[in-house]
Amino acid sequence: MPEAQARVVLAFDFGLRRIGIASGDTISGSAAPRSSILVTEKGADWLEIDRLLQQYRPDVLIVGIPRNADGSPGRMGPACDRFAAELAARTGHPVERTDEFSSSVEATERLRTQRRSGQRRRRVRRGDIDSAAAAIILERWLSEAAGRIDGDDGEGNGGD
Repeated sequence: MPEAQARVVLAFDFGLRRIGIASGDTISGSAAPRSSILVTEKGADWLEIDRLLQQYRPDVLIVGIPRNADGSPGRMGPACDRFAAELAARTGHPVERTDEFSSSVEATERLRTQRRSGQRRRRVRRGDIDSAAAAIILERWLSEAAGRIDGDDGEGNGGD
């Protein structure tokens, strides 16, 4: 069986005020929150996104898909779709999508738990939540990617 090739990944948790960003790779299967960037009436801070692309040199970009608890599209869906399309067009990188349901809620709880345990000293800010949510989105994508690499085609057929 051929050895899996490492892929560096940047993930984006799109929001109308901020976009959380996380990085990771397919070999370690880990994701780390990095930063959040502001979104203004002019849109995303594309200069900062370009800077991050230069810094991390990702092979693939991930953008979360906003969904409701019942699986239906979330209200942020159209704006998020536009961001993903513009990200692909501006960068020339492949953009993949994965579910982001409750990633911000999960991120908030993780950060608050870290704060209570003493792992985190400073208070939790909104930008921290956004980048932690991007890390959760990336963790989900990495888990799905590992399943594909291991031969699981998502249909329960073991890749057959």
